[in-house]
Amino acid sequence: MRITLSYATSKDGFLDDCTAERLILSTPEDWEAVYALRQEQDAILVGAETLRRDNPSLKLVPTRITITRSGNIDPTLRFFTIGEARRIVFSEVEIPALESLAEVIVAKPLTARRITTELERRGINRLLVEGGAHTLQLFLEENLADEVRCAVNPAIEAGEQGYAPCRHTLPTIPDRCENLGGMEVCHYTLHPDTTEADLRGLSEAIEASRNCTPAAGSYCVGAVIETLDGGHFVGYTHETSPTHHAEQEALKKAITANADLRGATIYTSMEPCTTRKSEPESCTQLILRYGLKRVVFACYEPNKFVQCDGACTLRAHGVEVRVYPDLADEVLNINGHHWED
Repeated sequence: MRITLSYATSKDGFLDDCTAERLILSTPEDWEAVYALRQEQDAILVGAETLRRDNPSLKLVPTRITITRSGNIDPTLRFFTIGEARRIVFSEVEIPALESLAEVIVAKPLTARRITTELERRGINRLLVEGGAHTLQLFLEENLADEVRCAVNPAIEAGEQGYAPCRHTLPTIPDRCENLGGMEVCHYTLHPDTTEADLRGLSEAIEASRNCTPAAGSYCVGAVIETLDGGHFVGYTHETSPTHHAEQEALKKAITANADLRGATIYTSMEPCTTRKSEPESCTQLILRYGLKRVVFACYEPNKFVQCDGACTLRAHGVEVRVYPDLADEVLNINGHHWED
């Protein structure tokens, strides 16, 4: 998933003020650019406090998302009543009042990595996060924001009325800046877009998975490891052992070649496992033990055998995870024997 944060602040760095009325920071030209950005996304996410204070409808985006720890959300808000968009609510508690209005996902604790993982499982590829301050900070602290759009209105100072200050630190030099009707808008790239290289690696991993002999108790998976010094190792499920997963097979070849796996990327057609009965360590544990820093996969593991939590576990340990769900159908088709009557 590609995650973009977008927000506007006053000259002195506040997202809002303490008055009952919403503080209008953006100029018409800036709003036009924000609306255009929204239309490029699969989903938009704001915090529950933003819903309570601003009551936005969040039009133009197919999926609307909000997050709440307390579950204190009014079902009559425009978020729930305007338009036909898909609605998702992340909460730390059950919210019976919203059952007919939105998909409520209970996640405790509520983390950006859990939110990201659950949205990817639902096919979201591009997410726009618009605040408030705590929500923006959540994604920045967990290093899950890829791009940031920061618009500053130099004509407005919140002063003593300032509410929700931006406390995060962005790179010193932005990628580009523009003036939109007086708004000073800067764009920052926190993680480069690696889509082209990732798709090449995943294509090779998926092709490797076709070498697997279908088995009743495992998935046909392929894996490719690329090390920082150019090493390239390919494996697939049960290639040399009836208990080895694809990631193990690729790791075994890299270890035999004395490759330095620290900082390496592994491309695998399916999410690395977190539960094993036939081996002492899961593929996720092996990836962490050998210091790989990027994991790219196409398909979340179905909950047929066990409930896998590879992506979230890897993210919790600082590993960059990229998922391309547009390729998931191909992976599932290769494993079609598991769903045949």
